[in-house]
This record gives sequence, C-alpha cells and structure tokens, in this order.
Amino acid sequence: MCGICCVVTLCSQHAVHDFLNEDTLCCLRRRGPDSSQQLIKTVSEPFYECLFSGHVLHLRGPVTAQPLEDASNNVLLWNGEIFNGVHVGDVENDTEVMFHHLALCSSEADILSLFSLLRGPWSFIYYQASRHALWFGRDYFGRRSLLWQFSGEADSTLCLASVAVQAESGNQWQEVPASGIFKIDLKAYATTKCLCLTLFPWKYSCTEKAAPEGVINVLDQVSKDLPDHIHLVMKESKLFLTAPVIPLNKTACGASGECPDTDGSNIPHVVSVETLQGFLAEEQKRKLVHQFTAVLSEAVKRRVLSLVRERDGNTRELPSISGRKAHVAVLFSGGIDSMVVAALADKHVPAGEPIDLLNVAFTAKQQTKQKGPTKNHASQEVQLSLVCPQEGCQDLDSGAHLSCFDVPDRITGRAGLKELKAINPSRTWNFVEINVTLEELKKMRQERIHDLIYPLDTVLDDSIGCAIWFASRGEGFVSNQGELKPYKSPAKVVLSGIGADEQLAGYSRHRVCFKKYGLEGLNKELEMELDRISSRNLGRDDRIIGDHGKEARFPFLDEDVVSFLSSLPVSEKADLTLPRGVGEKLILRLAAKELGLTASTVLPKRAVQFGSRIAKLENSREKAADTCSRLKLLSVGEL
Repeated sequence: MCGICCVVTLCSQHAVHDFLNEDTLCCLRRRGPDSSQQLIKTVSEPFYECLFSGHVLHLRGPVTAQPLEDASNNVLLWNGEIFNGVHVGDVENDTEVMFHHLALCSSEADILSLFSLLRGPWSFIYYQASRHALWFGRDYFGRRSLLWQFSGEADSTLCLASVAVQAESGNQWQEVPASGIFKIDLKAYATTKCLCLTLFPWKYSCTEKAAPEGVINVLDQVSKDLPDHIHLVMKESKLFLTAPVIPLNKTACGASGECPDTDGSNIPHVVSVETLQGFLAEEQKRKLVHQFTAVLSEAVKRRVLSLVRERDGNTRELPSISGRKAHVAVLFSGGIDSMVVAALADKHVPAGEPIDLLNVAFTAKQQTKQKGPTKNHASQEVQLSLVCPQEGCQDLDSGAHLSCFDVPDRITGRAGLKELKAINPSRTWNFVEINVTLEELKKMRQERIHDLIYPLDTVLDDSIGCAIWFASRGEGFVSNQGELKPYKSPAKVVLSGIGADEQLAGYSRHRVCFKKYGLEGLNKELEMELDRISSRNLGRDDRIIGDHGKEARFPFLDEDVVSFLSSLPVSEKADLTLPRGVGEKLILRLAAKELGLTASTVLPKRAVQFGSRIAKLENSREKAADTCSRLKLLSVGEL
C-alpha cells in the first residue's frame, strides 16, 4: 500500500514543487512510511513537467521504492495488491511485476487487457514516455483512493494524489471516479493548452457490445463534476476494460422455485440459533452455504497471507510463539460480518500468531449513575441476553469492565471474543479496547481526520470516518490475566467487513424497499449499492486506514466473492420476510453457523456509528445526510 502523487504542469514560471502542498506531502508519507522519493520529468518541446511522488508501505517481496523508472523513461506509481489474474511469486513485489508487464504493452488495447486481468484493489499513475501518455485510475470497486484537482484555465496544472488536504480557497479536490481508466495525451495538452481526458470504461465480458446508452450515461456522470474547461471523451475505437465480476442475477426465485412472500405470514416469532439450523437441514441450501464459505475463505486467505512476516535477523527463522506479534487485525464489533472474517482469518493466519480484534467505543463524559431503565438501556439488555445468556453476562459486564465505554459494540465484541476462543482456544486473540473521549475526538478530527474524509463531507462520513480512524490506529488496552494493559496493534493489514451489507440486504433501507417494491425493487437497490460503493465508502476508508501506515483489505469485495453472490438470485442470499437477525444476510448467517459460531449468528445489523456511540455524540438533532460543519476548515481562532 502506498501514497502516490503526480503533478503535471505547463507553467514554466513556477517550479513543479510549488504545486504540491507540504501538508499533502505529510499525509502521503504517513501512508507509506517505509520509503519516500520523488522524480521530475521535464519535456522541453512542447513544454510540460511532471512530478512523481511515491511513498511505500512494505508488505510483499523486497522493499521497492517508488516511483519506478525504466531505461525507456516510463514511470509507475502503484498503490495496489495483485491477488490473482497476473502471477506474483511468493518472493516477488507486485509493483515490479506490474511495471514489467506495462513495459511490454505496445498499444492501448494491451494496457486495457492487462488491467482487465487484475484481481485485487489498486490505483495507479503510469507515464508512458514514448507516447507522452499519462494513464491513471482505480479498480472496479474503487478500493484504493485517488483524487484529482484541476487548476483554472490560466494555470494549466493537474494534480493526482491518494490523499490531499483541504484548501481554504481555490480549486477543490474530487475523487477520481472508479468508472474506468483515464488517459491524457500530454503532448496534445502542452500544444493546445486544452486538457482532454480519454475514458476507457468497464463493461461486462458477457456483453458483446457496450450499450451506447450505458456509455453515454458514464460520460455524463463523470463530466458533470468536471470544470467546464476539462473535456472528457471516449475513443471511436470503443476500447473497454472487462469488468472483473459478473452482472447481478435479477431472477426473483431460488433453485427451489419458491419465492418468499412479502406479507410475512410465515415469520417465526422467536429468533434463535436453532432457526438457522432448520435452513441447514435442506441439502441444496447447505451445499450453497458451503460453496459460499469456500469462496469467502479463499478471499480471506489471500488477504492474510500476502504480506511479509518478519523473521529473526540472524537465523531467518520465525520467532518463538511467545514472542510473535500480530500481522493481521480485524475491525471488530462482534457482529456477524466481523465475526465471520475473524473466524476465517483464524483458518489461514499461521498457528501461534496473534490476531488483533480492534473494538472502538466513544463517550462524552464519565459514567453517571443510571436513574431508571431508559429505552436505550432496555435495548442494550435485550442485546446482552442474546449474546451472553444466563451467567455469561456476569463476567462480561462485571465491575472490572463496567464503564462509560461499555457501548453496544463493546458488549457484543466481548461476547464475540468468547465465541472465537471456543473455536480456537490456542490462538492469542488480542481484543483491543479502544476508548475515545469527546476531547480526543475533537482534537484528532481537526488535526488529521477531517483531511482524510475530504472531499466527502456529511455527518455520516464524519461518524464512520472518525470511528474507523481510531479503530484502525489500534491504540487501546488488552486484558492480561484479568488486568487491562496498554497495547498498540502492530498489524499492517486491517480486515474490514464492508461489502456484506451491500450485497446481502443488510441495511434497514433494504427492508423498506422490499416492503414497498418486492424482490424486483430490492434487486435494483442492491445493484445500486455496489455501483456507488466506491464514491460512498471505499476511497474514504482507504484514506482513513492508510493514515496509520496500514492497509485496508476487504474480503467481501473480492472479485470471486462478488461474482459468486451476484450469480445467486436474491432469495438465496436474504429473506426479508424473516425477522431482523435472520432474514438479512441469511446466507452469511448460515455460513457462520457452519463455522461454529453461536449467538453472534443472529445478531441484528448495527452500524458502527451507533454501536460505537459516536452518532449524536456532539449534536443530537443532525441527520446522517447533512453537511457536517465539524469537517470544515477552522481558523486558528476557532480551534
């Protein structure tokens, strides 16, 4: 994982360095703490100048400083992981492998064919010297951040960067749409002083020709956010990237031919683990669950093994079990998504290596004595009875743990820890209790987080972004022989469960849609969820987690996982006639049951902003979609 940046200018009166903000450079360095360097390319006739800035987080193969340059003056900045499609050996670095393949490309079609093969998250910037071409883009889901900034017509400067700071005035940054790959003819740009972007969009491999209206829609969608003097075109040759996943199956019914009723007449009244056992009695359903578990397990395997594990400097042997550190962490709430990710990580992380479970909680003030059973308190009691029945709650919520940080996700997280210990008691599970006060939240938001969330700006972005930043930082406490001791997670890889709700109807809005429009409406909603996940979630999450010199990895958005789930009718994945805690993400709950998980398999969805108690912490009246005033730049006097 890396911080990458490129500045292209036609302005010979100013040094190209002048166009790269020092604060932005600091953000890029935090993403890539293991190597930082810059390279300037100057072309005199017609004049243009390029600054390439690369900052590397070392995860695979030998440390490979960026930017890479070859004998032909080609330059690559790569922020990605190749998990499949192009072979990367166990001791190879994927940046070098990618650069080698790009150097062999002799045409636009060759470059598009190469990127169509890739499986894994990526963003990149590639300067093809012989053709004066600058290529850049993000993967199909936009799992790696890339921003662009265009100057006014007079300045003739373009900036691309993984992350950028807000400016009090002037040109604003935007996320590069994950709509395909872009190309700029720098010679034509320098000659005409007119910046023209060529877009090569994604299309499904099963489509003979891309529908003209689809191409027009992509062009219109990307163009609407561009300045008027920037032109976006598609080549008449109609070259495309082949999408790495298959289109969504919009068939309403499953293999049995039966569709769920929308009236809910057969809804069971009691939600329990036994409810799931009944589904697994069906041979076809159990077979499907096993197939899903296998493909998801393979996705997790790729993400926990594709990294360098430190060896002793002298013997090159792995250190002893007692001295080993965690290389993999999980954003962990104890909910179904993070529980399954953790349980599958356990199958592939080397035995004896700890796994860090990062659990975040927020509080406004120290705990005060509860006067009466409020509605929220009653709801919490229901959750407690679900995850720790009978005497189990006594040690979960004993005086040693009871505090203002015992938010819902902390309670379900501790219960989830017990389930994971039951599955593998020999594993060291570091349950990291990350406690954040309102004062620290305000301080770090203004110092760091608001620039990472930028250019997104809603209340929801603020809540989720802040929660993920503190969680992925990994600074908290772990229990050691009953005593909480300070701990900071050393793991460079952070697994996230994002993508499960979007594909498996996990959000409450999916139930609303299903009640109003049935399975057809639900299918349209789920299709939209994946289409917009790059702009709503993934660029932000990558910037947030990358700020700690860690890499976000998303098993539910593995291309094989998405294609498998897209191949199934929606009724095989979810049944929203069933109650919360069963119907949404049904296939995932069944997989969890087969993995040996228990109470967590029937926990209802609870978003991180509510589970961590960051939502409404500072303003109880604001709505998720509102523009968040706390993310705006504040002058020194306002801080």
